[in-house]
Amino acid sequence: MQRLAMDLRVLSRELALYLEHQVRVGFFGSGVGLSLLLGFGVAYACYYLSSIAKKPQLVTGGESFSRFLREHCPVVTETYYPTVWCWESRGQTLLRPFITAKPPVQYRNELIKTADGGQISLDWFDNGNSAYYTDASTRPTILLLPGLTGTSKESYILHMIRVSEDLGYRCVVFNNRGVAGENLLTPRTYCCANTEDLETVIHHVHSLYPSAPFLAAGVSMGGMLLLNYLGKIGPKTPLMAAATFSVGWNTFACSESLEKPLNWLLFNYYLTTCLQSSVNKHRHMFVKQIDMDHVMKAKSIREFDKRFTSVMFGYPTIDDYYTDASPNRRLDSVGIPVLCLNSEDDVFSPSHVSPQRKGGKGGGKAAENNKPKSLILHDSIFQSPKQSP
Repeated sequence: MQRLAMDLRVLSRELALYLEHQVRVGFFGSGVGLSLLLGFGVAYACYYLSSIAKKPQLVTGGESFSRFLREHCPVVTETYYPTVWCWESRGQTLLRPFITAKPPVQYRNELIKTADGGQISLDWFDNGNSAYYTDASTRPTILLLPGLTGTSKESYILHMIRVSEDLGYRCVVFNNRGVAGENLLTPRTYCCANTEDLETVIHHVHSLYPSAPFLAAGVSMGGMLLLNYLGKIGPKTPLMAAATFSVGWNTFACSESLEKPLNWLLFNYYLTTCLQSSVNKHRHMFVKQIDMDHVMKAKSIREFDKRFTSVMFGYPTIDDYYTDASPNRRLDSVGIPVLCLNSEDDVFSPSHVSPQRKGGKGGGKAAENNKPKSLILHDSIFQSPKQSP
């Protein structure tokens, strides 16, 4: 805090000197404008420090895991300083694709078969030059699960791979059916409630490297799928640990948040068109069981799920699907350590229905007694350039 205050004083002094030498006429030249500008800067800094920069709230299912995190991952207890010039969640989400670099990653693609005759595309980063784990058979493997319409090409996946590369790990990205350019061999795509494809991938990867430590990390819908899998299979999973980011704990509440007018305009409609585009590429595979013209008229994710996803996976109603898709109801059955990172202002995942909150609103009741192995709530989802993860 002292260092930040010192930085602000230095910044204010430099700004004052700049204005004094560069702006000598008019409103600012009179000194009134300079005083107003400096006053605004001080007020903004006070507001930022008092209301925006916060310590994360750490909630754990056991004291031993809490001690482990505080000792080996001290950042979970440190004050988080979001980007000063863009800390509002919607602005950050919209701006991120335009300012985030995409580090180059060379993948090795593998197509694996499924029990129903379909295929899944896996993109491997083998990290053959790992200096820490030269033996490929024991090199730690991280399975990465992208978000709703994401693939191995997403910037956040590429950055996760780069960090893993520095640690010496091997990565494999699970691309959901039909989104990574591969042919769809059966009339089936994916959803966050059905974990059959993920089970197939985990079994396949573990069979290739049975002696290697095996971990997984999921983002948004990928995290929901991962948690639903862990809740269904319990301690029998070959995964040693997992992490999730920006998980939608209650699908009803997520949908309700995204249907608010501004959120619908900024995010919901765009994501709906992305979903429609992904299935329209394989339209001929679905025409016998789904009214695709009706699907293509959907104006929200809820409408798309009602007309396509819930029908494809055999749910009687959209409510049945959303109930089954909500991971908060399965947390008691998770049998491995899981670190879950959520933002309190995430429009995709309202904090009032996160597992540590009792009750909850938004079309579904949050689990009252369920606690994940670890849940951290941050104030913002956009990391400051000076605060690398």
